[in-house]
Amino acid sequence: MRDIQGLLARFFDIAMVVGGATIASRIRFDNVAEPGYYMPFVAIAAAFALVLFPGFGVYESWRGRSKVVLASRVSLAWLVVQACVLVLMFSLHRLDDVSRLWFAYWTAMSGAWMIVGRLLTHAVLARMRLAGMNFHQVAVVGCGTHCESIMRRIERASQSGFRTIAVYNASPDMPITSRAPVFDDFDAFVRHVREQHVHEVWLALPLSQDRTILRFVNEFREDLVNVRFIPDVRSLALFESGVTDLLGVAAINLVASPLSQRALLQKDVFDRLFALAALTAVAPLLICIAIAVKLSSPGPVFFRQRRKGADGHEFTIYKFRSMRMHIEEAGVLRQATRDDPRVTRVGAFLRRTSLDELPQFFNVLRGDMSVVGPRPHALEHDDLYQKVVSGYIHRYRVKPGITGWAQVNGFRGETDRIEKMEARVAHDLYYLGNWSFALDMRIIMATIFKGMRNSNAY
Repeated sequence: MRDIQGLLARFFDIAMVVGGATIASRIRFDNVAEPGYYMPFVAIAAAFALVLFPGFGVYESWRGRSKVVLASRVSLAWLVVQACVLVLMFSLHRLDDVSRLWFAYWTAMSGAWMIVGRLLTHAVLARMRLAGMNFHQVAVVGCGTHCESIMRRIERASQSGFRTIAVYNASPDMPITSRAPVFDDFDAFVRHVREQHVHEVWLALPLSQDRTILRFVNEFREDLVNVRFIPDVRSLALFESGVTDLLGVAAINLVASPLSQRALLQKDVFDRLFALAALTAVAPLLICIAIAVKLSSPGPVFFRQRRKGADGHEFTIYKFRSMRMHIEEAGVLRQATRDDPRVTRVGAFLRRTSLDELPQFFNVLRGDMSVVGPRPHALEHDDLYQKVVSGYIHRYRVKPGITGWAQVNGFRGETDRIEKMEARVAHDLYYLGNWSFALDMRIIMATIFKGMRNSNAY
């Protein structure tokens, strides 16, 4: 059944690619027939989609998973496909012959239809599940609050298609509150699972219950039942735990980057494309700012400083210079303060509006930084705060960003008190533990609308 659904999804995507190109031609040329060499590019885009989309996980089962993440995955995958088509057009010297407006219409409509089609499909499935259809029956094995929290998640997300029909209490001395029948006897629970044709058995157990885990795995090894382990590692894990493939073996991340390799790749592709588009769009503004900085005071246009990036690797960050040239005491770095005499009049405006940060899109293109992530600090500040702020070092788990969750929540500018840095780090760790493509989009939009006015930037 799953193979048939995947095949239908692929046919749907091809239809949306071709259909979007056809309607775009009708809008752009008042004619359904494009110029003769357009259709080969459409066919190539469909082929690229079939090859690249599986790598973004858009054909996986999304039962119980965020539909916002699904929409972002489809968007990113389709933009990557279209970027490949643009590169091909450029290589064949056809870029100037293809209507840019047609290409934009095609990209927007096909991408929108792919997303809308999936969301409508899942909306129909959600309605069916609320009506009591298309459910996967789940038997939960667990103990204590972790088991109850898993059952509450299932109950709150009834539209995802899971329903608890039985519970096995692995620790009878810790009662479990549940609407489903609770079993203390192992044989009775196993018999109930088989008689009710349960689809899933979820083991919501701590790592110390290894014998119980093994017992259930062995019991259902010959049954067509999905046995899933949802470990209780809240007291151990720094971030919400994820599972990664390590040398062909599943490994649970306790203290590691919370972003998977696939997520890092998607983030990197988006960063490069976004930075390229941003630099192209603001190129005239960059030239005007560079001239203004040069005229404001003697010295270079750009301010360069060494910062730490992902995994602690150092890189050179670029900003528009906002201060007059001065000499810092060795080993001491003085942050800008309110009414700082070192800041030029042009520099004060650039800092208030964050326009001094625009050259960092070059850092993003080089791969040193991300569009969204923890803001990088001067090396002297890293050495200081790493010793006194808990969790500070984990900011290096990902690339630093031009903007971040801390910045859009007002934690930017001078950190004259340790509490300010602690609050900033807490927001950075929240971002790492809750990262999603949708969260990145939310931060970018907040930066665009809030970044031009911030009382802490001086």
